[in-house]
Amino acid sequence: MRRDYFTLETAGVTAEESEEPSVSITYEGPTDELETRLRRDDGQLDGDGVDVAYRLHEPLDTDAPAGVFAVSDRITGEYVLEVNATSAPVLSVVEAASADADGRYRLVIETDGGTRLAEYDKSTLLVYDGDGNLLRDRSLIPSGVEI
Repeated sequence: MRRDYFTLETAGVTAEESEEPSVSITYEGPTDELETRLRRDDGQLDGDGVDVAYRLHEPLDTDAPAGVFAVSDRITGEYVLEVNATSAPVLSVVEAASADADGRYRLVIETDGGTRLAEYDKSTLLVYDGDGNLLRDRSLIPSGVEI
């Protein structure tokens, strides 16, 4: 699946938005492969079965640094999907979820026709620099979790 088949949008990241922080991934390609990646032998991947990360390609001090937002299968490590995205929307979700008492955000994966393929409540979003180093102060890491 090509990264350009996906778009990333966020909601609930400003004071004017009352809903919980969320990331919506819209897929505009053929859905068969994505639906297969969202499943395991025993059924659909649940929230505990996926990991979410963002890898920067450029330093944060550049204008509109870009990177890749990725969802992977926690058991196999295989990527479910990858989306090219600028850092501002991703970091705004981290900030909004960090400011919330429960530190959670919602991840929604849907087709361009509005069919919801998956929805996950998540509390972790790891942000890495271009060299693969974890940016702890930019990541959403629940208390008590050692990385």
